[in-house]
Order: sequence, then structure tokens, then C-alpha cells
Amino acid sequence: MLRSFAIALLMAPIQAFNLSYTNPIIPGWHSDPSCVFVPELDDTFFCTTSSFESFPGFPIYSSKDLLTWKLASYGLNRLEQFPPILTTNNLEFGGMWASTLRFHNGRFYLISTWFNADIYKPGFVLTSTADPYDNDSWQKLLEINPPGDVIDPDLFFDDNGSVVVATSGMPIRACYLDLATGRTSTPWMLWNGTGNSSPESPHIYKKDGYYYLLIAEGGTAIGHATTMARSKTINGTWEPMPHNPLVSNRGTDAYFQTVGHSDLFQDFNGNWWGVALSTRGGPRLYNASIAPMGRETVLYHVSWPEGEWPTASPVTGRMTGPIPMRGNSKNLPGLGPYVGMADVVDFAPGSSVPKNWITWRPLYNASSIQVSPKHTLQIQSSRANLTGDSSFNATNEGINAIFRKQEHTFFNFSVDLHLGFASSSDDKLGVSNFLQQQQQHVNLGVVYLCDEKNELAPYFRFRARSIKAKAPADILEPVPVSWLDGPVRIRIIPDSESVFSFFVAPAARPKEQRLLTSYSTALLTYDGAGTGGLFGIYATTNGNSNHSFEAHVSRWRYLPVAQKIDYDTIIINYEYI
Repeated sequence: MLRSFAIALLMAPIQAFNLSYTNPIIPGWHSDPSCVFVPELDDTFFCTTSSFESFPGFPIYSSKDLLTWKLASYGLNRLEQFPPILTTNNLEFGGMWASTLRFHNGRFYLISTWFNADIYKPGFVLTSTADPYDNDSWQKLLEINPPGDVIDPDLFFDDNGSVVVATSGMPIRACYLDLATGRTSTPWMLWNGTGNSSPESPHIYKKDGYYYLLIAEGGTAIGHATTMARSKTINGTWEPMPHNPLVSNRGTDAYFQTVGHSDLFQDFNGNWWGVALSTRGGPRLYNASIAPMGRETVLYHVSWPEGEWPTASPVTGRMTGPIPMRGNSKNLPGLGPYVGMADVVDFAPGSSVPKNWITWRPLYNASSIQVSPKHTLQIQSSRANLTGDSSFNATNEGINAIFRKQEHTFFNFSVDLHLGFASSSDDKLGVSNFLQQQQQHVNLGVVYLCDEKNELAPYFRFRARSIKAKAPADILEPVPVSWLDGPVRIRIIPDSESVFSFFVAPAARPKEQRLLTSYSTALLTYDGAGTGGLFGIYATTNGNSNHSFEAHVSRWRYLPVAQKIDYDTIIINYEYI
């Protein structure tokens, strides 16, 4: 009797309790989220976010509780999956973005916008896998001809076996898709939205005898909103939700702005949840272009009674909801690491580059950045620097740099640069706070220049580039002679959301650290930017094609210090202060 009762308890649904949680749930640049709940894989949630021109692309995150997320795999992780990603042009909105992730008949399907900036035209791509924890299992990308110049494809598997792709536009349109060939049907019109600009990011759901259409309106900026309509048929008349929008912080002073581009899903208790992109800082900082992390992923609970319309609360930094508590997110398989964790990387021989680090496009030569036997990360210089020049062509060369995302309001990022790498004037090994290739980045590194004796000598050089704010003047200072006996440490520390500072020190004597300069994060933000801030390293001959050099860095640290979730609320990580 007792044994039967115990078994019944184990098999019963686990009660969810209203618990407090904080946003963002996936911090840092994680825009355009799309999520699914998969009971067949041990009741696990999976999300993807936009990757644009970064590589690997299509990051897949997994969680058991919606709050703790681990990098599971990348849907685009091998150049042979889609060779054109190597040579896409230098536009911020190039590459892969606004994906939809769905699970159907034992497989995950991911459909995405592919914007080829060379021809200034969007296309769609599709990949799938049966194992979201295995990079190698993701298939080659199938190119799909979109029905017109449209973006933001959805993927909906209807009960009759048809596959429907909804797309952006006024009106939102839809077409049928052949998963095997990528062929699409003639599109039909769905809904114009509620009258705001830029109807986009559609998702279709079927519930209680209705098709529900969820879209974004107002542009992915301060007027962003999530709205809904429903219809009895997939191509019928759509009835707007009477209390639209479902979620939006437009017209408010809320700390979380730009809320929109949502997706909805259920948990194992049948509770509904929504994810959306959002930007922290409130309207004042947003209008001043202060948003160094860009668009992040936030979570909100949705109440959706049978046959009725859903409702949701406005997104805030601290919210409550029936958080699912089945399983342990700390024991998930996959690539790892967990989102928001520290980087403490000493490059042990035989180790690999951390899986959460990314490059801008695939490296032209995959071996140009690798862990060396010297407890260092070895980087081969590229001819082009981060800004590039008029002769740069991604078909023939790459940019050798590697980054990780800024995931916290306050952090401590540092890396040790080994001197003696140069063989020619203007050879540079540097640290970068990076937003977009060629357009927005702030750099401090060691550059070798000829001194008064016409001998190569190391200098600290600070240089910034921005399309939004006026870039400060370059700074050039000689590396102190007393520091030449070992690596130098470059550190970035925020003073606030709007000001970051570069510090330098001899790595062996960190107490000699001194401030080199501070800069405004407005250099790295602009209204509607798809990406967010990255930190990393690069090596370049600054345009000299007659030689290259090998450089080394060591002791890479990214320490999460604190997360600001409201004007007056900061969550401190006492381990790192």
C-alpha cells in the first residue's frame, strides 16, 4: 500500500508554486528568442536567439526551470553547413536572425532569416536535428525562397500534416512549405495588426479550436509591442484580441524597454509562458543610446483560460509565476557552459576554446586561434584590423578576433597580453569592446612602433570607432620600461551603464594597475541595433600584407559582479566583488 502510494506520488504532476524570479533570464545579447517545451526529452525547455554574422550561429539553450540556462549546441557550427556565411558583407543586420525553433515528430526544426547583405535581400534557411545536444547532428542548411522580400519566418505544423510558414509584412502573410525541397506555395494574407508600424515576427498556435497569430508591432525599438489575433481557419478572417497588446512597455518609464518579438509555450503543468526581447535602462538611457548589452531575453507568465484570450503582466526586473520545478538544470547535457557564469580560463595544454566564445563570421583559417602548449591562447594576425579598409574582402581574408558576450551590468573583464610578438611597425595585439564589424568597437592594445632610435617599441594605443557617437581621440602611450619583463594586463570595468574604463598593469604586479582612459557606451549602441556588446581579443598587421605574426594571450577572466534589474535594484554577486 505504501509502495503504491509512493509510486503514485512520483507519477503525479509536480506542483508549481508562484515564485519570484528576475529578468533577463538569458542576459546579454540574446535577441529574438524562440522557445519550445519538449516532454519527450525529460521535460526540458529549449530556446534559440539571433546570431547575425557571429559564428557559431543559432545558439540552442536548454533548461529545466526556465531560469537556469545551459548552452546545448549550435544549429550552425560547421562551415560546410552553409558556406555563404563565411563571406557575408559587413552590415550589422547581415547573417542569421529572427529564428523560430519547433519540435515535431521527434525532431527539432529551426527556420531563420538569412540576410545576404551582398545582394541586400533576405532569404530563409532551415536546419533540423534529433539531438539538440550534439553539434554534429544539425543538418546542412536548406535554402528556402521566401514569398517576397519578407523576414522573420515562423514554422507551424498543422494537424492535417501541412507545414505553414508565416512571415512579416503589412499584412502578415503565410505560405505552405515542403520540408524536403524548401519549395513554398503562393502566399495568402493573414492580418494587418493593430495599425502600428512594422508587423513582424509572427508565430501561429492552435488552441481550443482557434488558430492564434502572435506578432510584433512598432519596430524593434521603444515602441515595440506584442499583439494577437485569432481565426477559426488558417486562411480565414482574423479577429484582433480586444485588449491588445499582450505585452509592451511602450509609453512607460519602465526599466525594461523595447519589449516585443515574443514566443509562447507551455510547461509540463500546462501553464503558459512568454519570452520576448527587451532592452534595459529605461527610456532616458535608451534615447541616449546607452544599452551596451543590446536586446536580451525576458520571461513572463501568461494566463490563458480555455476558449478565451490570454493575458500577461508587463515585463519587469522582478516577477512572479508558477516556475516549473521538475529536474535539475545543473545536470543538463550539452556543450556548456551555463549562461551568466564566469570565464576563468588559463588555457591548459590540450584544452579547447570555451564553447560560448564566438568569432565574427567563421575564421578564414580555423587554426588561426587555438590553445597552445604554453598555457596561452595563440592567435595569428590578420591583415585587416577590426575596422577594415577599402581592400578588405571576406572572400579572400578574415578578421582574427574572438569574443564572449557581456552578460552583466557590472563585470570585470581582463586578459594578459604577451609582448615581443611584432616584426614590423603597426603590428598590434589588442582587447576590444565590440559591437559590429567595421562600424562600432572600442579597442585598447599593444602596438609596436618605431621609437626615436628607429627600433620597434611597444605602446598602448586606444582607438574607438562608432557610427552613433563622436569617437574620442586616439591615445598613444609607451609601455613603461619596467613592465617589459612579462605580459601586460588590460582590464575593462564599468563605472556605470554608460561609462566603461580601461585599466593597464604588469601582469606580475597587478597592484601597479592604473587607469588609461574611460569611454561612453553610447559608442557601442544605436536605436534598433540587432547585436550587443562583446569582449575579446584580436591581432592585426593593420593592413600590411607582406607578413603576419603569432601572438599569445593568457589568464582570460570575465567575472560577473552585479546585475541591475531596475533603477534602484542591483543584484550583487559577492563572490566577485
